[in-house]
Amino acid sequence: MEKLLEIKDLHVEVENKEILKGLSLTINRGEIHAIMGPNGSGKSTLANTLMGHPNYVVTKGEIIFKGQDILELSPDERAALGLFLAFQYPHEIPGVTLFNFLRTAVNSIQKKRTGEDIEKDRKKAASSILQFSKKLNEYMKLLGIDESFSKRYVNEGFSGGEKKRAEILQLAMLKPDLAILDETDSGLDIDALKTVSDGVNKIVTPEQSILVITHYQRLLDYIKPHFVHVLVNGKLVMSDGPELALTLEEKGYDWVRDQVDTTIIN
Repeated sequence: MEKLLEIKDLHVEVENKEILKGLSLTINRGEIHAIMGPNGSGKSTLANTLMGHPNYVVTKGEIIFKGQDILELSPDERAALGLFLAFQYPHEIPGVTLFNFLRTAVNSIQKKRTGEDIEKDRKKAASSILQFSKKLNEYMKLLGIDESFSKRYVNEGFSGGEKKRAEILQLAMLKPDLAILDETDSGLDIDALKTVSDGVNKIVTPEQSILVITHYQRLLDYIKPHFVHVLVNGKLVMSDGPELALTLEEKGYDWVRDQVDTTIIN
């Protein structure tokens, strides 16, 4: 089985405070992994570090993606390589329509992958717009999104559910090898959660992998993981199959602390 992501002994600091303290994880192509943990355990730090956020400083360890060490790559270079992050709190971008935002993102990634700037060729640019519009409409229909959605400014006036659906639409259009879903369930009621999860399940192929980061088990009722890991105080302290999430829901994170040697957690 092809190794897609290898994280080796990762240590990360934020504002001179160590958050991740020797995290190691391997994700193979086609696998769905979930990372659960209490607030402040380092879940979002991991997500932002994988995408290369400059505020997260790697002091030790490696991140190997598709056989390449990506620690020196910028966020856009990591995206071009096949990484995608769906944010916990997506930002508004006033004045930029979702259509133009997505088209710019797709063209940027294509340019980095192929070296070709299709915008410089009028015929190719026109053909590209038509192909993009067709594909966007297909995915919007598949995800149950009204066509007018693409004409709205990115996340401006969007409900929590609409923001998350816009993120999933980005995932569909960019076709990453690994999608990182950072607490996608945050702020969603049960109906919106089902809608967003259904969208993920419709568009993700067996060739893609997903890293689901969540605090609660309920998201995993809809996006079924192959493996569940528990992150406590910057360390992965427990890993098992999907049944582990049910145990956490029943017993809570204090149960994990009781099961694990305190010298490992601290």
